[in-house]
Amino acid sequence: MMNASTSQPQAEIDVRGLTRRFRDVVAVNDVSFQVVPGAVFGLLGPNGAGKSTVIKMLTTILPPTGGTALIAGYDIQKQAYHVRRRIGYVPQMLSADGDLTGRENLLIFSELYGLRGTRRKVAIDDALALMNLKGAADARVKTYSGGMIRRLEIAQAMLHQPAILFLDEPTIGLDPAARKDVWEHFQTIRSRTAMTVLLTTHYMEEADRLCDTIAFMHLGKIVGRGTPQALRASLGTDATLDDVFIELTGDEDERGKMADARRERRAFMGR
Repeated sequence: MMNASTSQPQAEIDVRGLTRRFRDVVAVNDVSFQVVPGAVFGLLGPNGAGKSTVIKMLTTILPPTGGTALIAGYDIQKQAYHVRRRIGYVPQMLSADGDLTGRENLLIFSELYGLRGTRRKVAIDDALALMNLKGAADARVKTYSGGMIRRLEIAQAMLHQPAILFLDEPTIGLDPAARKDVWEHFQTIRSRTAMTVLLTTHYMEEADRLCDTIAFMHLGKIVGRGTPQALRASLGTDATLDDVFIELTGDEDERGKMADARRERRAFMGR
């Protein structure tokens, strides 16, 4: 396993031997990692690797069958209520109610978070402004583009100013312009808050640009971990995260093809 170890402050996300079985299938197998406060941590891997299952356990939606995790210092099994009050979560599937307006969707979430009166109004107005949705706030969500809906869902997850934000494939199914728009707004959030973020994505260029640290999962286990730069450097100066992805999670034939491609790139560049 590729690994990059450094001395770090106390973890905001501290995962300890997390395991989840579905009958005879081990979807997540003894996974451990830490995310320091304010960092962006990418959990990458092919479909079925166990990434979404990890997020569902960390957000208390799904109980683990082994191990545990501390989220902002709270145990996901013993202190689930406290965990939920400190996190925001954007799932893979679009979840906003299309028959309601953007503002009405935010009002529902504000109730869930216990926001009332002036505090609720300020939180909703701030979230709409941050995600550039004030002009569409009173339009039904069914009229929004996919990128606008994603931005609304991030606004929902941000209403209560969580310490930790979980983003599970937030740009899946979006066209390149919409993906760029979502991540530009995400970067604005990052510049204004000290949130810790755990995200999954299949777009390696997103992970390379956004993440401080990356862990690759395959068949329920973490098979590589480090900064994007260290992971790329482990395969050579011209390697990409796509190369790392295939090296760690691909079959022997895929790895061979990728090695051939790297050799051809080096020859073309005169190396």
